[in-house]
Amino acid sequence: MKLNYPFFLTLTWICMLCLPAQASVDTVATFSRAMQKEIKAVVITPEDYTQSKDYPVVYLLHGYSGNYKNWIEKVPQLEAYADQYDMIIVTPDGNFGSWYWDSPEVEDSKYETYVGSELVEFIDQKYSTIAGREGRAITGLSMGGHGALYLAFRHQETFGAAGSLSGGVDIGPFPENWEIKKYLGTKSENPARWEEYAVMYQSNRLIPNKQKVIISCGTEDFFYQVNLKLHEKLTYNAIPHTFITGPGAHNWEYWADAVQYQLLFFHNYFEVEGY
Repeated sequence: MKLNYPFFLTLTWICMLCLPAQASVDTVATFSRAMQKEIKAVVITPEDYTQSKDYPVVYLLHGYSGNYKNWIEKVPQLEAYADQYDMIIVTPDGNFGSWYWDSPEVEDSKYETYVGSELVEFIDQKYSTIAGREGRAITGLSMGGHGALYLAFRHQETFGAAGSLSGGVDIGPFPENWEIKKYLGTKSENPARWEEYAVMYQSNRLIPNKQKVIISCGTEDFFYQVNLKLHEKLTYNAIPHTFITGPGAHNWEYWADAVQYQLLFFHNYFEVEGY
């Protein structure tokens, strides 16, 4: 399904965003056994958070050159969204340019293991969560959009819903960009690896209706064509998904607007699941 951003959606949120957010924003330190180091994450809990209730969790990944604080600093409305949808939002650190892989080239870069397993385990232990795939979603921007779909497609038992905002979902056209070759080796020497570690390839793992998937990308984005290609591949393979496009570039103006619709998408998914 391909949609354009509905104008009324932005208007719907104007009044809500004028209200002071009551959510709690904390920074937590987690220890990665796989990398033997401490990693930080921001955790946003809704105003009514209580240990007597279980909450769904959305993991929100940052882009290349970013860090765990990017999302809450650039989009403080996340606090209001956590309240509005009664969910926990977690924004972990993915290092400067890990691409959220367990790198075959950099021994201490194991961010698939960290985000896909270690962090999820930590959040479920520390917070009152719905500790199952039906209560978890993951999305992110740019490198984080790639990471979210890569992790979700490879860990369908962990994440019931997944999204991407301007994601680098096919790395093949960008062999010299964003330090990808540092983590995978050069494309010329490792062509099979460059396919295997791309979301485009990992999409072959999907079973129809196994996950709820949403992909957003602006038409002025340099990743637009690869997102369109992924949409077409998923459609050809009969994988139900939502593809949203419209005017927008690779910037925070687009992501701040697009993330609210993805959180609504996840909220609706959680409600269908009974939460």
